[in-house]
Amino acid sequence: MGQKVLFFGDAGIDDAVALTYAYLSEEIDIVGVVADYGNVSREQTIANVQYLAKVFNFPSEVKIIGGAEVPMTGEQPIFYPEVHGVYGLGPIEPETNSGVIENFFEIVNIIEEYQGELIIVNAGRLTSLATMFILYQSLMKKVKAYYIMGGAFWVPGNVTAVSEANFHADPIAVRIVLQYAENVTIIPLNVTDRALVTPEMVNYIDYKGKAPIIKPVLDFYYNFYKSRNPGIVGSPVHDAITLLASIREDMFTYRTLPVHIVLQDGDTARGQSIADVRPYIQFGEQEKKHRIAFDFDYNYFFRDFMSVMTGETFR
Repeated sequence: MGQKVLFFGDAGIDDAVALTYAYLSEEIDIVGVVADYGNVSREQTIANVQYLAKVFNFPSEVKIIGGAEVPMTGEQPIFYPEVHGVYGLGPIEPETNSGVIENFFEIVNIIEEYQGELIIVNAGRLTSLATMFILYQSLMKKVKAYYIMGGAFWVPGNVTAVSEANFHADPIAVRIVLQYAENVTIIPLNVTDRALVTPEMVNYIDYKGKAPIIKPVLDFYYNFYKSRNPGIVGSPVHDAITLLASIREDMFTYRTLPVHIVLQDGDTARGQSIADVRPYIQFGEQEKKHRIAFDFDYNYFFRDFMSVMTGETFR
């Protein structure tokens, strides 16, 4: 039995890579997927998750749960079809919604069932997760740990000069989660931008035949990144490496620091994540600190990712 994981995501390309890894790994047991707006609408995200569930024959007990449609800012979400494709999975056009979609409050049942051993991995916007903290603070203490893909600390953002997409889209939700969640690990662009899967890696994964959608979606993803940065050598798999963090503690280098989130609208700084590194400040007991990954072992990542995705052992 693997680590029990409840996955919150917006089912773009990197979410699909993460869920593929989880399906092929013996060390991760996905017990539910909360489908949120983000890369695409919530409706399309649900269709994408259902498509992935069919491709990989997810067990029937894996719950697909409808999440948030809009951020807590009250704005209509902005989608980026040039990054993930019109439907979120590059060139793939999934069928429309089919099958059972669980009510949002099925999350409560999952946490109660797996309390003390459940890890939540939030790879998309944080709106649904923040909603759970608004409604069920006591219940959320039963979650073992939280792994959040988001933020950019002293590195360029990917929406503004300083802000990463998940934090920028709903900074109110981010602030709520970081205020109330315990045992949080943040996996920011500092790490995820360097978790690159090269075309050669993709071709070999495709050749081995265990992950049939990886080549079309990552070829699409790579073409986007290549057009933006001609020097890039592969596709960053932001969400997959966040999922890996939940089972590969020794792959990363961390610091535990207070984190501040900028809420200011209409400004480059909206959604900026700021870690307070001042050594002379004595932080009070009420000042929350969170563990942030600032570096990782790429060779370790390569061996682990390729071993799982191909079924071979890479040393």
